[in-house]
Amino acid sequence: MEWTDEIVSRLRQLWDEGLSTAEIGRRLNISKNSVVGKAHRLDLPARPSPIRRDPSGAAPARPAPARVTGPTLPSLAVPAEPAPAAMPVAEAAPPVRQAAPARAVPARPTLVSSRPAQPQPRAAARAPSCCWPIGEPGTPSFRFCGDPALVGKPYCQPHAEIAYVRVRDRREDVA
Repeated sequence: MEWTDEIVSRLRQLWDEGLSTAEIGRRLNISKNSVVGKAHRLDLPARPSPIRRDPSGAAPARPAPARVTGPTLPSLAVPAEPAPAAMPVAEAAPPVRQAAPARAVPARPTLVSSRPAQPQPRAAARAPSCCWPIGEPGTPSFRFCGDPALVGKPYCQPHAEIAYVRVRDRREDVA
C-alpha cells in the first residue's frame, strides 16, 4: 500500500482521538499491523497498555490451580535396587512423606496378536507405548493406553486407525 499525505494525516487524527490500532485499520481499510508499523515510523506517542493494572503496582492475586494427587503418567523408571541393610540411617533426617495409597485402575482391553509372546530381557530398552489418553485428565482414573505403539507413530493399531483418517478428495462428493 502507498501511504499518501491524506492517509497519513487521517492516521494521525485517529491516533490522537485515542482509537485502537484495529479500529484505525478498519476505518482506513488497512491491517492493524500496518497501522502499528506506520505509527512507529512516524514516532507517534505510545499508547497506554490495554491491560488494566492495579494503581499500587501490585499484581492481582490469582488462586492456585487445583493439584491432582498421584501420578498421571505411567512410570518409566526401572525399580531401584534395595539399599544394603548395613547402612546407618541419619537420626536428624526429615520425615518422609508417604505416598498416596494405590488406586484401582480399570483393566485395559487386550489386543489379540497373531505372534507368540516373547519374553523381554530386563536390560532391554523400553519399547514405545501408545500415548492415547483414556479417561478425563485430572481424575484418578486418567491414564494412557500403554499398548505397544506402531513404528513411527505414537499410537497402537486401534488408536492409530481413529487418529489418522484419510482426507477425502472433494471431487468424490460431486455426483
